[in-house]
Amino acid sequence: MSALEPTKLDQPRPSRDWSAADTGTAKSVAAALRRADLGDRLRSLALAAPLLVLLALSFGIPIVLLLSRAVYDPTIANALPQTSQALRGWNGTGLPDDAAFLALAADLRSNQAKGTAYELAKSLNARLPGARSQMLKTVRQLEAADRPPLEVMKAVPFWSAPGTWPVIESGTHSVTSFYLLSALDLRWNADGGIERVPPEQAIFVQVFMRTFFVAAAVMLATLVLGFPLAYLIASVPKGLAAVLIVAVLLPFWTSILVRTAAWTVLLQKFGLVNDLLLWLGAADDRLDLMYSRIGLIIAMTHIQLPFTLLPIYSVMRTIQPSQMKAAYSLGAKPFTAFRRVYLPQVFPGVMAGCLLTFILCLGYYITPALIGGASDQLISNFIASYVNVELNWEMAAALSFILLVFTLALFGIFARILGLDRLKLV
Repeated sequence: MSALEPTKLDQPRPSRDWSAADTGTAKSVAAALRRADLGDRLRSLALAAPLLVLLALSFGIPIVLLLSRAVYDPTIANALPQTSQALRGWNGTGLPDDAAFLALAADLRSNQAKGTAYELAKSLNARLPGARSQMLKTVRQLEAADRPPLEVMKAVPFWSAPGTWPVIESGTHSVTSFYLLSALDLRWNADGGIERVPPEQAIFVQVFMRTFFVAAAVMLATLVLGFPLAYLIASVPKGLAAVLIVAVLLPFWTSILVRTAAWTVLLQKFGLVNDLLLWLGAADDRLDLMYSRIGLIIAMTHIQLPFTLLPIYSVMRTIQPSQMKAAYSLGAKPFTAFRRVYLPQVFPGVMAGCLLTFILCLGYYITPALIGGASDQLISNFIASYVNVELNWEMAAALSFILLVFTLALFGIFARILGLDRLKLV
C-alpha cells in the first residue's frame, strides 16, 4: 500500500440516520426509567408512611383543629337559636324590636335549664367585657318569675346599651373574624369598618413587639458570643476542639427548667452575678436582675447559644485555611481577606443559626414566666394563660395563628434572600 492510498481511518464515517424505530426505543427507555423512579419513590413513601401517619395524628391534625377555633366559634349561635332567628331582619342600628328581647329571655332560660348558661356567659364576656355578670344576674331575675320577661330584660341597662346587640348579632354567626382582629387590637365598628380598640384595651400588638424585640436581642447576643467561639473551635487542634464542643453541648444535657431555675439563683440581688459585677467594678451597687428584661435576655442567651454556634461552626470547619493564606499572598489585608473571602462562605451558617435562635425564642414560655417580670411576659405566656386560666381557646388559637403567620413570613424572607439550599443547619 502506497503512502498516498487512503486508509479506513481516513475515510469519512457515514452519518447516522435516526429512524422512527430508534426514536420509539428512546421513548420506551425513558418511560421505563420514569416507571422505575416512580416505583422507588412509592417504596420510600411506604417506608415513611407510619411516621407520616403518626405525625398527622399527633401533630398536624391537633394543630389544624386548634387554629380553626380562631375563626370558628359556634357557642353563641348554638346557645341562642331563637335570638338568631329574631335578629335576621334587624339592620344593626339602634335596638331590635321586643321580639328579640323576648327571644333572648327564652334562650337564657333554656340555657339555664340545660346547664350551659355559664359557658354562654363566658363566650359573651370574651366579646363584650362585663357581659358575664350581667347575663347571670338577668338569668336569676328571670327565674324569679315575679315580672314579665320583657320587663325584666328592659330593666337591665346592659341589654339596652348601644354596643350589646351588635355583639350578640355577630356572635350568632359560627364563622367569625372577632378573635383574629382582637389579636391585632382591632375590631369592627358600627359602620362596618375596622378600627383600633381604645388604647387602654390594646395589649397584643405591644406583646408581639416585645416578643420580637426579646428574640432579636437574644439572637444578636448569641451571634456576638457564638461567632468568635465557633471560629476558635474551628481553628484549634482537633483534641482541644472536641473539649470545647463538649463544653458548648453541656447545656443540652440539662433540662431547660433546671437551667432556668439555676439562673433564678444566679440573678438574685445577692447572687453570683451581682457579686462578680461588684468584684470587677462594673457596677457600684447591686442590680435588680431578677424579674427584669436584662435578666431574661441573659438567661435566654445562655440557653440559645449552642443553637446559634453549631450551624456557624459546621460551615467554618469546611473552609480551608489555605484560602486566607492565598488572600494574604495576593496582598489583601486581614480584614479585607476576612470580609471578602471568609465571611461570604460563613454567611449561610450565620443566617441559619440566627434564624433558628430567633424562631425558638418566639415560643419561649418557662424562662419568661420564671425570670421575666410582669412587663416582660411574651406572647406564649398569654397563649398559655388563655388556655389554662381563662379557658378561652378561641383567643389562644387566634394568637397562635398570628404568631405562626409572622414566623412563616420571616422564614419565607430568609429563604427568599438566601435560598433554602444554602441554609446550613448542621
